[in-house]
Amino acid sequence: MTPDSSPLGLANLGPIAQLRAGRLPERLVRLLAGLWLYGVSNALLMQSTLGGSPWVVFHQGASRHLPLSLGMVMVSVAVAVLLLWIPLRQMPGLGTVANTFLLGPFTDLNLHWLAAPESLPLRCAYLIGGVAMCALATALYVGAQLGTGPRDGLMTGFARRTGWSIRRVRTSIEIVVLACGVALGGVAGLGTLVFALCVGPITQFFMRYLVLRLEAPEEKLPAAVS
Repeated sequence: MTPDSSPLGLANLGPIAQLRAGRLPERLVRLLAGLWLYGVSNALLMQSTLGGSPWVVFHQGASRHLPLSLGMVMVSVAVAVLLLWIPLRQMPGLGTVANTFLLGPFTDLNLHWLAAPESLPLRCAYLIGGVAMCALATALYVGAQLGTGPRDGLMTGFARRTGWSIRRVRTSIEIVVLACGVALGGVAGLGTLVFALCVGPITQFFMRYLVLRLEAPEEKLPAAVS
């Protein structure tokens, strides 16, 4: 493994190189499908009302101490996370822009279409489905290798620089973020703990099959793990 690749074969290419790395139509479809499913995941988790993701808990906690709305806190945190990309040498791309501008509308649409369940078993089903869908969505859009959103870029950047597995990095980040969010006064629930402990291993599983092999003759690129 080189410093510019992750254990799962994710290449760290610049924005232009990403677009020129082959199989672009297929990768664009995977990017958009992944972001759409990410919106479904967010809606399922929110409608379950069993606890938000660790990042939601962190945003809620931070908003208690800053003269900013929750939405502005989310934007500020995203910018701060993007700054952490610099020492990690994580490259942005079309997926970074798409994540920024499409994930919110996709979440809103699915919230409009998904009715909030009343029974506890159905709420638990929403929670489990939301966690699994988040992992699948992450693997799809990150595996398209067109750039990640701010928080997923933190995951892939640390995995590439440390050589740790996606499972280990993602779970570690979620637990740290959750602990900080609770310390700041954010409200966690059963769903928050389930998300923090399970999303990393499930993402690792899906990414083994969904990271696409890139074709760039001018660069030697790592292959995805089969």
